[in-house]
Amino acid sequence: MLAGDLYRAGGPELTADALRADRLLRAYNATGAEESEKRGAILAELLGAAGEGLMLRPPFQCDYGFNIRIGRGTFINFGAVFLDVVPITLGDHCQIGPSVQIYTADHPRDPDLRREGYESGIPVRIGNNVWIGGGAIILPGVTIGDDAIVGAGSVVTRDVPAGSIVVGNPARPVPRRAPPPV
Repeated sequence: MLAGDLYRAGGPELTADALRADRLLRAYNATGAEESEKRGAILAELLGAAGEGLMLRPPFQCDYGFNIRIGRGTFINFGAVFLDVVPITLGDHCQIGPSVQIYTADHPRDPDLRREGYESGIPVRIGNNVWIGGGAIILPGVTIGDDAIVGAGSVVTRDVPAGSIVVGNPARPVPRRAPPPV
């Protein structure tokens, strides 16, 4: 699975990993805002890396957790779904809106292989200081460069260069606006 090869998600080793993630996610999603220490301990056990100052607002869902690495000072709003069959990496100081979905899971184009239950995964990489608007969907294999912005509701099917803004379905680049006068 981690090598990007086809696999069957129902195998015994993956089932155990998924059950572990489910147990930790139920505990995390049941915490209150005043339980930041408990949340931090659960995330430290669930995720591959959780940077200092990470704020991840429940509910949160993922496949395994250990394939997710999140940098310092990143904020992830309510309802995020990360399908982490292979690595998902978020840099430092990212802002992730509500209901954002990041997918690494993919399926064969061959209908016979799909019918047999095969899947694969392609990593997603998100740079530093990236803002992803609410309801955006990031598809397998996408890399989003530092300082980029993804508009709310966008479906990102291709790499996003550093410093650019993309919007729409499929997400396409738009020009940056001049900042308002100070």
